[in-house]
Amino acid sequence: MHTVIFCWGNDFLMKIAVTRLAGKEDSDPARCSHYGHTCYSVHPLRSHVDQSAVTAFVEAVDRGEFDCLFFTSALPAQIIAPLLNRFPRVIAIGPQTAKALQHVEIDCETLPGFYSRDFVPYLGSWITGKHIGIPRADVPNNVLLETIVAAGGIAHEFRCYSLEPTGYVLPIKDADAVLFTSTMSFSKAVWTPHPDQLIMAIGEVTAGVMRTAGVSPAVVGDGSLEGTLAALNLYLEKERH
Repeated sequence: MHTVIFCWGNDFLMKIAVTRLAGKEDSDPARCSHYGHTCYSVHPLRSHVDQSAVTAFVEAVDRGEFDCLFFTSALPAQIIAPLLNRFPRVIAIGPQTAKALQHVEIDCETLPGFYSRDFVPYLGSWITGKHIGIPRADVPNNVLLETIVAAGGIAHEFRCYSLEPTGYVLPIKDADAVLFTSTMSFSKAVWTPHPDQLIMAIGEVTAGVMRTAGVSPAVVGDGSLEGTLAALNLYLEKERH
């Protein structure tokens, strides 16, 4: 459970620019409003779906080749879930990914954390000898694959979409805060920070990349939007007092 700290008057209200892939921001305004803020989406990246990889993955699932499917973000869930005719054990990385799966009546479990590194500890000894199907972005995640193999599992990675920089200058001039939601959304962004603008990272992995680049986020979340908003409110409360 996240602690919710609501605003007093307008002193606490912030307008937040949130980096998102187009189409992934549907619930952001309501979630931000719940924590006393407004937000809008900016798009440093666009996605390009590899239909041949999607088809290959769906056919492998239909043939029963996997004991478990691991969806590492909402986008592959939105693309692939409606195409599945059957499915084994399904794991989602967070509530938004789970929601995309449940929308087409796919039962799934949700990791307690928001990082792929939580996957193997969550499965424990069950993973031994199991074939894991992973539809994901064309971005290396060697740590996930290595931990699956080290635990005795067999990883099958399908790179179903790529992420490409839009090249657009992010329209953040009027924002009180900017939230980077992934390492790539930060590293590929074209942006200019403005004076007194609060810079935030959705989690420690993103924050680490930002610090290496010389940008120190004032607020770091737990890997989720809600956790970041809760951290923001705690930060603002401390600043207020």
